[in-house]
Amino acid sequence: MLQDPILPTLLRMSWPNVLMMLAQASTGLIEMWFLAKLGTDVLAGVAVVVPVLMLMQNMSQGALGGGISAAVARSLGSGNVVLADSLARHAVVLSAAVGLAFTILLMLFGTPLFHLLGARGASLAVAHDYGHVVFAGLVLMWVMNALASVIRGTGNMLLPGAVICGGALLLIPVCAALVFGFGPVPALGVVGGAWALVGYYAVGSLVLASYCFGDRNAAKLRWGRLHWAPMRSILTVGGLACLNPVLTNGLIASTAAIVGAHAGTEALAGYATAARLEYLLMPIAFGLGAPMVALVGANLGAGQPERARNIALVGGAIAFVVAEVVGLAAALWPEAWLRLFGTDEHMLETGVHYLRIAGPFYGFFALGFSLYFASQGAGRLTWPLLAAVLRLCLYAGLGWAVLVMTGSLTAFFAIGAVAMAVYGLLILWSVASGSWFASAQR
Repeated sequence: MLQDPILPTLLRMSWPNVLMMLAQASTGLIEMWFLAKLGTDVLAGVAVVVPVLMLMQNMSQGALGGGISAAVARSLGSGNVVLADSLARHAVVLSAAVGLAFTILLMLFGTPLFHLLGARGASLAVAHDYGHVVFAGLVLMWVMNALASVIRGTGNMLLPGAVICGGALLLIPVCAALVFGFGPVPALGVVGGAWALVGYYAVGSLVLASYCFGDRNAAKLRWGRLHWAPMRSILTVGGLACLNPVLTNGLIASTAAIVGAHAGTEALAGYATAARLEYLLMPIAFGLGAPMVALVGANLGAGQPERARNIALVGGAIAFVVAEVVGLAAALWPEAWLRLFGTDEHMLETGVHYLRIAGPFYGFFALGFSLYFASQGAGRLTWPLLAAVLRLCLYAGLGWAVLVMTGSLTAFFAIGAVAMAVYGLLILWSVASGSWFASAQR
């Protein structure tokens, strides 16, 4: 982590995370494909739950999880093993408490939120049924991701990748059995997919906890008293970082609501399905970003800021290239993606229109998102968060105003594409200029 060549080290540490996150994202898409067989109302209902669920996933795994990994990496980089062990314990307790708080809030206010996001009638009933089961298991999601983040902070990317990837693959047949029924298993419909997710979080938590309690993990999970200082170390980065997924998923949810209000339920389903491809870019960025959190944190802890910046720039470049290939393919062949989930002409029309405009700009989103993780390792999140706020204001704010004035979805989607480019370029400038690691040194 401190001396090997950057590109081979980053690729070696990244591939388990990329594979893991692609498996997770693909499993979510396969579940969506299963549920799409139940009708457009089901697809639209689940579509308004997904941004909330992804918000929880990104907050627990990439935001607070990044703070956990960064704190563990810095403590190990400076040789403080006792602090690393303490951080593991505090990370699990803190994550469980946050997960429980969100469970209570979303169980109480989930249905009004789904209505606000554009669900109506039958789709609102679907969102209520699906969402309430998933939200009941949020504590398990937060604990699983906390344990995985502790392990990543030690530089071990393979084990969390193997556990989460394996669980995601097993989730596919379980989801199909619960949704459609199999032998003595009754068909549960849309809630079957939700129960499959809850089971996945439970099994993943048990496996990762057993490893952290053992002696092989560099940051060991042990019973003990709780103190504020280790939690503050995590929250200094992770708490602030939670704003980024709020902004990212809030943007997707709010723009979906805008499209639904302007063009109806079928357009909402089409846009949400097309924008779901953006969630496939997050695994690519996270796959590279999670090692960058550990590498940047460890190198800054060891007094090597220039190497830390070079790691970030190399990782950002890889994320840009991979995501740009995905975005261009989506722009050239949009129906190959959209027809996996439905054939309604209005849905396809909206989704195709969005992907042809926004797809070529996907590389900028992955660039900014991966460098956001590098900034977590440095403990400097001001510019990434400002970039996310600016993107939200441009797309959901200016874009909405233009849509109201012109009635043109083309203009609305074009503003979204420009906002994506601004987001990536602004974060790139902040890292390349040395602003965050120079501040971290002081």
